[in-house]
Amino acid sequence: MKSRGFTLVELVMVIMITGILAATITVFLKPAIDSYFDTRRRADLTDMADTALRRMGKDIRGAVPNSVRSVSGTCFQLVPTIAGGRYRMASDTVNDTPLPLPCTPSATCSAPLDVAQATTVFDVLSPMATVPAQNDWVVIGNQNPNDVYAGINRGKISAAPTVPRSSDGLHRIAIDSTQFPVGYDGGRFVVVPEAGKTVIYSCVGNTLYRKVTTTFALADDTACTGASDGAVVATDVANCTFVYDPNQGATQQSGFVWMRIELSRSGESAALAHGVHVDNVP
Repeated sequence: MKSRGFTLVELVMVIMITGILAATITVFLKPAIDSYFDTRRRADLTDMADTALRRMGKDIRGAVPNSVRSVSGTCFQLVPTIAGGRYRMASDTVNDTPLPLPCTPSATCSAPLDVAQATTVFDVLSPMATVPAQNDWVVIGNQNPNDVYAGINRGKISAAPTVPRSSDGLHRIAIDSTQFPVGYDGGRFVVVPEAGKTVIYSCVGNTLYRKVTTTFALADDTACTGASDGAVVATDVANCTFVYDPNQGATQQSGFVWMRIELSRSGESAALAHGVHVDNVP
């Protein structure tokens, strides 16, 4: 039996039908596919912006009081903390020996912190989430934005904390001789890590960076631009705005940071804003 091939008419019909099917798929399916990828891009951008805002908000809430500083509309800095608590403000008049009080801090004598004189050791009364290490920094009474950067109210931990008598507190911290601000009576302190004394958030080009420095440095425009060697927090940044007001509310003790970030990629964009209240009570 002789085999029979396709005729020219049959081939043309197949081409026409294939073309009609391709056109149908293009008209009806391409918009759905494009919409899927557009939605995916918007979701990715929204997630990245949300993560960046939450990361900045966490650092702001954990910063040394009054250390948040607006450098420019696209850059701000702060001093991070890893722990904090309350220090002993007076001697233990029941258990301390030898008399008379105050006695020299020892295994039988408490170690209160008196801001009226230089301090080398003090007892911690409250639990700390992270026990500080040698060379970390203790900050007390940071009432002015630039004090902690200038070193007016911080002392360097000179040895690993020890455990005093149970009646004295939970930890005993030794520091280099430091005169803390006279008149401060809040009884609170925070700990700044030696490895990261200042954090700078800056939008440089189309990227948001988080730079950790090992110095207590006041940032300027050059430092903000130089933050590009820090960790990348968000890419595809079309616009970012940071506004810090240190005196929100009637009590003048609560600052406010307003942050807005807009990301854009392949014609899609997502813009989110987030506000963080800052407790500026030392």
